[in-house]
Amino acid sequence: MENILINVFYLVAFVVTLKFLFFRKRLKNPPPSIPSFPLIGNLHLLKHPIHRTLHALSQKYGPIFTLRFGYQPVLVVSSAAAAEECFTKNDIIFANRFHSTKTKYLAFNNTVITVSSYGDHWRNLRRISSLEILSNHRLNSFLGIRNDETLKLLRKLARVSGKDAGFTRVELRPMFAELTFNIVMRMVCGKRYYGEEELDGTNAEEAKKFRDVMDELSQFGLGSNLGDFVPIFRLFNFSGHKKLRKFGEKLDALFQGLIDEHRSKKESSDTMIDHLLSSQQSQPEYYTDQIIKGLIMALIVAGTETSAAAIEWGMSHLVNNPEVLEKARIELDTHVGEVRLVEEMDVTKLQYLQNIVSETLRLTPPVPMLIPHLSSEHCTVGGYDVPRNTVLMVNAWAIHRDPELWANPTSFKPERFENGPVNGRQLIPFGMGRRACPGAAMAQRTLGLTLSSLIQCFEWKRIGEEKVDLSEGRGSIVRKAIPLEVQCKARPIISKDF
Repeated sequence: MENILINVFYLVAFVVTLKFLFFRKRLKNPPPSIPSFPLIGNLHLLKHPIHRTLHALSQKYGPIFTLRFGYQPVLVVSSAAAAEECFTKNDIIFANRFHSTKTKYLAFNNTVITVSSYGDHWRNLRRISSLEILSNHRLNSFLGIRNDETLKLLRKLARVSGKDAGFTRVELRPMFAELTFNIVMRMVCGKRYYGEEELDGTNAEEAKKFRDVMDELSQFGLGSNLGDFVPIFRLFNFSGHKKLRKFGEKLDALFQGLIDEHRSKKESSDTMIDHLLSSQQSQPEYYTDQIIKGLIMALIVAGTETSAAAIEWGMSHLVNNPEVLEKARIELDTHVGEVRLVEEMDVTKLQYLQNIVSETLRLTPPVPMLIPHLSSEHCTVGGYDVPRNTVLMVNAWAIHRDPELWANPTSFKPERFENGPVNGRQLIPFGMGRRACPGAAMAQRTLGLTLSSLIQCFEWKRIGEEKVDLSEGRGSIVRKAIPLEVQCKARPIISKDF
């Protein structure tokens, strides 16, 4: 009996796969498509880095084309005009997300804001994020945290480089990771979990446990696997599902522990968890523990690695372009001086520094492929028919390097922004439309303050004559393949009592 049931299950899975592959409604004017194999479609073409692979395909098939990931149709967009059409005329249609096995187990059954379906639940999450977590008022209230963590980074570099010494070799990636994680964690729960110095009274064992879970989460990522696109392959990945489910339970317990700890405190503090728990008392239906855990996770995952990667890319470009670094230093010395440290409010007056931030996000966006969208109904893009349940992949990296939009697109030239902001459809490192990243303002504040502080307080140069290797690593969040190592030397502003 058991064997019969298994065989029936295999047959049903096979028939479902055939249905998705061969029995679809014909479109009148479909986008150009790439020849595919039975069952797997075009999955064999996906080589890292994905954004470069898809850009190469767009050079042959055009800025709008379709792939097939198993049974799943995928629309790839590599032009600013087509992306704008997707996120303006068809914004609601493409407001959904593609759900995978990983997002089910690692994103609280697809309830986290970054992957949740478009609807009342997502609108509630967006409202909470925009008005209560990432509003200008809330970000301003955490200004002291960003300043303090930036100061800790500068002190660590000062210790490493030594006083009145020459240039010292340093690896910056772990320092940037500590900076962004500690900023976000202090905002979320008032604790520091990273760094060799005293962790503000945080139990070392608790800090290690948190770091271990975050390291494990980064290894999983939130991508998809073969079974998400070819149903029959789900039968052969039972152990993988079990592992994901087990880790998802560990993740849930970690964040629930943070919530319970703050709930048990007699006095609330100025942290995001406390603010959300306060709102839970008056509106329990909108502020459930599940929603709070999802908001915390989204902020940690989306607001730490991406910012750290962007800072590392920014410093890489600066040491590769010493004339840009010198111009930024002159601007800082002119507008801020060499007596006090630059502050976040100064950054708005440092136009060239802001241009450096924009150029970094243009040339090397930490998330070169925007988070995939999913069409909820039939629509047209660029005159082509796009069916319902089509995954939309927008190649921001390709748009940022389009020679029709940018002069010398592969060169690092902050001067290109001197005439003011460019058209919003040309520069989309944080996405576009109603599902654009709500944390853009926080990311830009962190990036601007960190880069300006590093430029003001230290001299920087490459290890040797050769330029820093800008090869890209793997993953949806793209870092440098080789961690950044440079030489730094303290400037006079780093005093003895610093």
